[in-house]
Amino acid sequence: MYFSSKIKEERQKHSMSQQQLGEKLNISRQSISKWERGESYPCIELLIKLSDLFDITLDELVKGDTSLKEKLIKDSQKLAYPRWKLFFDILLIIGFLSILAKIFIVVGNKLFDLNIVLLQDSLLFQIGPFFMTIIGAIGSESLAKKYK
Repeated sequence: MYFSSKIKEERQKHSMSQQQLGEKLNISRQSISKWERGESYPCIELLIKLSDLFDITLDELVKGDTSLKEKLIKDSQKLAYPRWKLFFDILLIIGFLSILAKIFIVVGNKLFDLNIVLLQDSLLFQIGPFFMTIIGAIGSESLAKKYK
């Protein structure tokens, strides 16, 4: 609960109401109130603004509050998560679409005598889509479990 008392102390030291501080940060007074009651925490962007506004270091705002430190660590992990999740999802989709394309080519060649020879002799074409689908699915699923 260190952060909640520190933010209130700094706000009062600078002779600001919750409303005035909220206006300076472009957020509601209710958000400031929740911070001061220990019900929620600001994002890192607002912590930096608070640090600048009150002319104190981020350490002074964050270090004594283990809940806030944990939230910041969790938030920073989530920043990298969407990029990797997107990468694995795209890999999964490309692999799946490649498998579908292979099926349509084989069916088209058998049923309609199309004779499409799109990289059929290539080892990459034979096993690539399968591995892309598997790697995409495993990567996407493991990230989803890790960052729940």
